[in-house]
Amino acid sequence: MSAVAELPDTGWLKDGALARLLSLLDRDGEEARVVGGAVRNALIRLPFDEVDIATTAVPDEVTRRAAAAGLKAIPTGAEHGTVTVVIDGKPFEVTTLRVDIETYGRKAKVSFGRDWAKDAARRDFTINALSVSADGKIHDYVGGLADIAAHKVRFIGEPAQRIAEDYLRILRFFRFHAWYAHGPPDAAGLHACVVARAGLETLSRERVRVELMKLLVAPRATPTLAVMAETGILGTVLGGVPLLASFENMAKVEAAIGAPADAVQRLGALGVATMEDAERLSERLRLSNAEFERLMALEYWWRVKPAAGEHAARVLLYQLGTKSFVDRALVAWSRSDAGAADAAWRQLATLAQRWIAPIFPLKAQDFLSRGVPKGPPMGAALRAAEQAWVDADFPDDRAAIEAIAERAAKDNKISG
Repeated sequence: MSAVAELPDTGWLKDGALARLLSLLDRDGEEARVVGGAVRNALIRLPFDEVDIATTAVPDEVTRRAAAAGLKAIPTGAEHGTVTVVIDGKPFEVTTLRVDIETYGRKAKVSFGRDWAKDAARRDFTINALSVSADGKIHDYVGGLADIAAHKVRFIGEPAQRIAEDYLRILRFFRFHAWYAHGPPDAAGLHACVVARAGLETLSRERVRVELMKLLVAPRATPTLAVMAETGILGTVLGGVPLLASFENMAKVEAAIGAPADAVQRLGALGVATMEDAERLSERLRLSNAEFERLMALEYWWRVKPAAGEHAARVLLYQLGTKSFVDRALVAWSRSDAGAADAAWRQLATLAQRWIAPIFPLKAQDFLSRGVPKGPPMGAALRAAEQAWVDADFPDDRAAIEAIAERAAKDNKISG
């Protein structure tokens, strides 16, 4: 199968750095094309950041041409045919056409070649195997154009074989479906994923995390996660029971307040009911310290309610900081009986857009000048003053602040 089409918008191919690289590689008996996600997204008019190049030139030749042009070439994966060429500070991965002779997980023994069809056939999904030459001609050897038109994600060749080459392709199947497909997943691909799902346990936690986080913010994440849950795949990934209703509601309340999709926030809605859940997910997905802290800050989410009043919300925002406050408020909203249009919940969740938590205005010097000694009395005075200031709803007039300092100093001079 082979098809050639025209790229509707070729302006990005004329970009200075990219055009220069293609010109450098696409001559003197060698050919170079843009491949993969950039071509796919350009066709469906979605943004893309990375542009990957495939070429008939072997890595040594790519490096030689780059050096002759005064460009930096980094052998980031030369044994597999990949050299990163940097032009004007922008990196491009350039990979020699190849055939996978033997694959085992993420690794493979490869043979370099010059056959574009064979190179396309070794890739994962049809929509990722398109290539475009500098003149805007799209080359399709596996039916990717038809699948893009049909909004379908389909493995190239036999799905079970593609998955056995790298079990991460199970998660990639669902991730790409959530981003680019409509309707139910491809039946043959889904069946192969279900049969091979035990292979997910062999993957590194970092790789699983990357795929899951990308899936969670996809436009059709909710129905995709539902399929994964029904087939036992999502439970395998999370190591626990997914809270699908909370996740679905999270997407709705994010939209209601105009917030962008946030992977950590959505992971909290999907998988964190208790702090033990946060700890399990952190370990299972190898979350960063910042991500783990955000999940842990969801503790007591069930106490967050609009009925508690604006002062209680301000106190919580002051204590947690903006990001964790919004996380907890949205998770609580997603698990409440209220819908996404609820005005009271919206008012609570958007507090950080209207009110910036102030900095506690008193310092140790304010108490030293009032006779409070250093050490435990000073700590007690600062804590008491801060609590009184918070209880008074964060006053900013100097008279009120001075009165708070006087009371705290008096109490702690006596106790000190």
